[in-house]
Amino acid sequence: MSQVVSLSFYRFGSFRARLWAFAMMGLARRPMSKLDGIGFWKLCGSGSGEGFTPFPNTSVYAILATWPDEQTAKDRISEAEIYRRYSAKASENWTVFMAANAVKGEWSGQTPFSTTVPTGTGPLAALTRATIKPSTLAKFWRRVPNISTVIGKDPNVIFKIGVGEIPMLHQVTFSIWPDAARMANFARTGPHAEAIKAVRNEGWFNEELYARFTLLSDTGTWGGISPLKQLDTA
Repeated sequence: MSQVVSLSFYRFGSFRARLWAFAMMGLARRPMSKLDGIGFWKLCGSGSGEGFTPFPNTSVYAILATWPDEQTAKDRISEAEIYRRYSAKASENWTVFMAANAVKGEWSGQTPFSTTVPTGTGPLAALTRATIKPSTLAKFWRRVPNISTVIGKDPNVIFKIGVGEIPMLHQVTFSIWPDAARMANFARTGPHAEAIKAVRNEGWFNEELYARFTLLSDTGTWGGISPLKQLDTA
């Protein structure tokens, strides 16, 4: 069996639904931990900008999980009570299924993703996660607005969102690109490249992880369509 990673996004409309989703950041932990076949998992809120952002978006939440195979992942997300509750409360939801082809670093003290497929030449997803040192918060957040503006304007990025476990301190950026070359071009130039250099030279993070994924399939919609359909025209 080959590990599959699912990343599910949920959009909540009413104040009551948003309040429910916020409460589930704590209340969903027990049922998530009991799901048959689940491995590493995280409940995340989201940011209001592109990529890393200190300002929360109270309408969007995410669940990341690893599974022994794609069929198990799809079965649990469609049938497990906790996922069904999220879907019932949300005004829209979208899940992408992926297999890791490159992983570097740790998340909560462990390497959560197993590389199960070779690096390809087609579309890919990238996930960056960091625990920011409290002493470097001001430096980090001075850099972030420039990076967010650039990625938001990049015509090559198919999908991008910032999520995280704890606002300000634990940050995750997830993005989908047509190919590795266009993703690398963004990463190696402009504010993003300058920030990476500062991270290395000044030690901004207590922990960081970078992973790249091959896209397998998806279910649901985001903004009324499947983001993966945009790859057909990219």
